[in-house]
Amino acid sequence: MNAKAEHYDVIRKPIITEKATMASENNAVVFEVAIDSNKPMIKEAVEALFGVKVKAVNTTITKGKVKRFRGQLGTRKDVKKAYVTLEEGNTIDVSTGL
Repeated sequence: MNAKAEHYDVIRKPIITEKATMASENNAVVFEVAIDSNKPMIKEAVEALFGVKVKAVNTTITKGKVKRFRGQLGTRKDVKKAYVTLEEGNTIDVSTGL
């Protein structure tokens, strides 16, 4: 497997919410990442895919809510988010496609 495919496996998609937009004002970008990824993997993937220097990576795991699906109880999947802080002068425009 080539390295680029592995990087795309780590980073699923950018998260564009009100909170993520506020984080972008502090030079941070928020991504949904693979649940089994770790901070060094996320840092390497962001630097390789976007050509930027990463200052710090903070992660959080949101547990899936219990919801009803067609009357049956089910659980949404757990989601891992990465708040990636970039070095000064580096930017990622998440509003355009990858």
